[in-house]
Formats: sequence, structure tokens, C-alpha cells
Amino acid sequence: MPVLFLLRHAKSSWDDPALDDFDRPLAPRGLKAAPTMGREMASRGWVPDLALVSPAARAAQSWALVSAAFADVPPTQFEENLYMATPQTMLGFVTGLDEAAEGIVLVGHNPGMEELALLLAGPGSDETAEARMAAKFPTAALARLAFDGPWVSLAPQAAQLTHFIRPRDLPTGRA
Repeated sequence: MPVLFLLRHAKSSWDDPALDDFDRPLAPRGLKAAPTMGREMASRGWVPDLALVSPAARAAQSWALVSAAFADVPPTQFEENLYMATPQTMLGFVTGLDEAAEGIVLVGHNPGMEELALLLAGPGSDETAEARMAAKFPTAALARLAFDGPWVSLAPQAAQLTHFIRPRDLPTGRA
């Protein structure tokens, strides 16, 4: 069963007002949260086959810290159009993927991440996870969506949200 992971970049820094939004790095909180999420994914066996990542500094840095927890880092594609992408743009990337990839992670930005997750979550989704996700999709949060069928058939309400994990949900021992 194909699995789509939606990972919002970790907390970014606003310390340098001269930096363009695209170039903002992670804040100390983000530098702590991203590896924590990577360890959680690895401990659950949630290592994707392919990563599609926004090339913005905070997204690329988040993915580097998350994927460092994996024994084998999956192939990574930095996609310019994932920077501040709409849900429709992100869905277009996924539905155009090779069927050989069983697990895909998109690393990007809000509001698109949250909107895409809510758009895809359909019948059979975990109600608690869906309610937490609908309340807020914070930085470094991860949505796990599973569905039946090839990537090309992924459509609104076609997936089941199985998990929604926020860094604050994880034991402090993992931070």
C-alpha cells in the first residue's frame, strides 16, 4: 500500500531581517526538532523510497537533519515548484511519480502542507490525528497518509490519515 508522508519544515529563524524568505535557516528549536522527527520515523520503519523537497534553506536543512537518522538516505529531488506550493501543485508532483516508489515524503511549507493533508484525508482516517492536524500543522510535524492504488490515482479524500505526529508529542528523551 503506497504511503505519502507530508513533512513541514522545522522552525525557521527570523534573526536576520535582511535574508530573503527563501534563504532563512533553521532556528535552534528547528535544529532540535528535525533530528527528533527523523529518529521517530526511523524507529517506526517509516523510511521513504523517495524525497521531494522544497529547495528553500529551511526545508532542505530540515530534510538533511531528518534523513540523517536513516541507515540509507532515500534519493532526494529538490523541486523548485515545491517552494510555497499549493496543494494542487504538490498533488501534481505525487500523481506523476514512478509506481516503483512505495513511500514518498514531501518536505515543504504551510499553508500548502496542511491544506494538502486535509484534502487527501478521507474515510477511514484516524479521527484523533485528523482533529489535531486540522487544529494546527506546526513546524516539523508529519502526516502519514496511506491509500490503495497507483500514485496517479491519488485524489482528494482518497487516502487514510493514519498518523499525525508533532515534535511536542514525542518523548523528551528523543529530542
